[in-house]
Amino acid sequence: MEGQNMPIPRLLTLVLLFFAFHNCARAASKGFVIAMGGGNGTPEIYEKWKSVGGGKNAHVVLIPTANNPGDDMEPVVNGLKRVFGVQDVSVLDTKDRAKADSAEFAAPLKQATFVFIDGGRQWRLADAYLDTRVERELRNVLKRGGVVAGSSAGASILASYLVRGDPAGPDVVMAKGHERGFGLVPNSAIDQHVSERHREHDLEAVVATHPKLLGIGIDPNTIIVVHGDQFEVIGSGKVTITKAGHPQYSLPSGSHFDLRKRKPL
Repeated sequence: MEGQNMPIPRLLTLVLLFFAFHNCARAASKGFVIAMGGGNGTPEIYEKWKSVGGGKNAHVVLIPTANNPGDDMEPVVNGLKRVFGVQDVSVLDTKDRAKADSAEFAAPLKQATFVFIDGGRQWRLADAYLDTRVERELRNVLKRGGVVAGSSAGASILASYLVRGDPAGPDVVMAKGHERGFGLVPNSAIDQHVSERHREHDLEAVVATHPKLLGIGIDPNTIIVVHGDQFEVIGSGKVTITKAGHPQYSLPSGSHFDLRKRKPL
């Protein structure tokens, strides 16, 4: 009450809660979220993956669930082995939500330093992994300071709003029932293959409907490297920013962006 001192036990509890929240927020920002707009990558991109993902000591996990049935994963596995110089890459792939929620299936993520979510159709990732142990362990990878990366569909699922989630096809940008991503990049919608497929203005409808979202459109062979409240652009293309009430603009490779203030640095 006004004019009275706060009891010591209550004050101590509030202080402990503050530091617990503060440490949790800092832990969540220790890792890196990397979204690539499709393509096969570039040496510059691979070097960034390696430098933040553990190098030759990396524990690499591949999640190819977005792929079309029958797609050959061997080239992706071998590519990740070459990038990191490692002998083994763990592969997690299921459409069974009960399996995705099991400790045994998600166990490789406990040691992962670099997780790569491959492209395909993003609704498959949402249907298989949202609200399961796999999703929770992806967050723990970031809390430990590791990397969760995705390309194409694997990039879109990293955002809080899932674009092109319609199982009928990728041309539907906003699909009811498939509008939630993993939220590893909060308050955002991530589109990919932008310049390649002339999608520069496709996020405008998303942001007009959900003004609190930041639209991030990424060209092929281009990545954003999200760390804390900022991201860096690396690659051969550009990143298109769509924000409610503001003109659209592009960021070239080498640019840095403040996600909290929503403006380039």
